[in-house]
Amino acid sequence: MSHRHPLALVALTALMPFAPSMLVAQDAPPYRILKQVKVGGEGGTDYLFADVEGRRLYIPRGGARAIAATDTSPAKAAVPGRITVFELETLTPVGEIPATGGNGVAVDPKSGHGFSSSKPVSMFDTKTLKLIKTIDVGAAQPDGILFDAFNGRVYVFSHPTKDAVVIDAASGNVLGTIDLGGVPEQGVADGKGTLYVVMQDAEGSVTKVDVTTMKATAHWGFGEKGGGCNGLALDDVNKVLFAACARSGNPLAAAPQMVILDANSGQHLTTLPLAGGSDGAAWNAETREAFSTHSNGTMTIVKEVTSGTFAVQQNLQTMNGARTVTFDSKTQHLYVMSVERGPVPAGTPPGPGGRPPVGPVIPGSFTVLMLGR
Repeated sequence: MSHRHPLALVALTALMPFAPSMLVAQDAPPYRILKQVKVGGEGGTDYLFADVEGRRLYIPRGGARAIAATDTSPAKAAVPGRITVFELETLTPVGEIPATGGNGVAVDPKSGHGFSSSKPVSMFDTKTLKLIKTIDVGAAQPDGILFDAFNGRVYVFSHPTKDAVVIDAASGNVLGTIDLGGVPEQGVADGKGTLYVVMQDAEGSVTKVDVTTMKATAHWGFGEKGGGCNGLALDDVNKVLFAACARSGNPLAAAPQMVILDANSGQHLTTLPLAGGSDGAAWNAETREAFSTHSNGTMTIVKEVTSGTFAVQQNLQTMNGARTVTFDSKTQHLYVMSVERGPVPAGTPPGPGGRPPVGPVIPGSFTVLMLGR
């Protein structure tokens, strides 16, 4: 049974059409952009990671190929992949870890080891920012990554192999793989032996994993409720999962959705509209809020009003392309990132999956945003 709060019904109409700063159910000051820092640097990005204990922000950057000079523009040297590191509260640069890059970063505070979901996986020292070693992960193509303090392990998610590579955070040794039964995106752990991973498949699903046995114990499909899901957040106190999806699973109703589930049983609790197609999610345990970030430059904040009732609280305009998010539980600040782009040249083909074409990146425009109240 769906436990839909009356305010959630307001949310459905409030987003048609979407008004970026409109509040739907607000019982606290609205979220806003607290800081916007143009940190520059070339190369693509995917995830960013807030190391709450180490007070650092890690952003892997992809390499950029060399470009020859033309009659209208100078030559550009190749830029290698690396991990850029910033002080978490000021966003001032701390340093870089060269010859790494990848999609995301995870950190084990106990061992002081960090890992990037590159191929091979890079293991580094978080104090010296020096590469310790690289880790062969076989056929896996690393994408999302997660550290779980329950047993000191790192989980690296791979799309084509539909599994998670399990790495011991202290030694960097590969312990095996977990068959996830779908295309994995973001994972969350309860710190008590259970891992949840959201699937990017057409109809969307969540896989529940026993990390002790390294086996999947349940697969919860969304059907027509949501598809193309990339973000996942967990309220461990009330055992609620928030799966943020890029669309409905029903092609006739393709609006982006947040599918809310019981984390014990997989029971569907409710579905709420999102302001854009999600590529990341986070949870604030103190305020009982879930966050979903979107490539159209919006963030939807969902409030757990009471146990079992939920409502869209706010839709915030961030920055176009700011599609992934990380959360600092110490300050309750969120971080997103993006670049500025020029006009779309005539004749530019659509992007992957038929996405609208985008203009070229403006050099030096890479920006990190800090969000909060």
